[in-house]
Amino acid sequence: MKRILQISILVLLFIGISEIRSYAQASISARVFAQVIAAITATETSQLNFGRFSPETSGGEVQINPHGGRTANGTVILVSGANNPASFYITGENDAIYSISIPDSPVTITHVNSAKTMLVTDWQSIPPAGKGTGALHGGSQVINIGATLKVGTASDNPTGIYMGTYAITFDYN
Repeated sequence: MKRILQISILVLLFIGISEIRSYAQASISARVFAQVIAAITATETSQLNFGRFSPETSGGEVQINPHGGRTANGTVILVSGANNPASFYITGENDAIYSISIPDSPVTITHVNSAKTMLVTDWQSIPPAGKGTGALHGGSQVINIGATLKVGTASDNPTGIYMGTYAITFDYN
């Protein structure tokens, strides 16, 4: 009987401690949220085009600025015709801030019928390249890109068309 009484007391103490523990805890159902936003997209609406020119005796440079102005240095003579900065239409989440990355090293363009090349350098953009420099007010923005073309002599850069590609990155911050 004494043993049964001891076991009963131990069971009651255990139940009492368990009840005390349950009163020392709190449980709650909490909420969690997530929001999926529109992916940032870029469409090239105008290709970077340095236009028509002649290098003459010693070459030089042709610059296209992001606003669309074209100038030449050295003995390069500009000829009329189409020329323009590159233009990109960016879309995404309304009022989102994003970064623009343009080439930070020269890009080679190659003559379509030979191995002759020219270098595209000094890349510029409006808005300027960098982290958090773009803003999608109304969910979109137009970016213009300009650069400088290094032109050799007429023998270095024979007549014809030169082409190449370059990478630009637009990403959310």
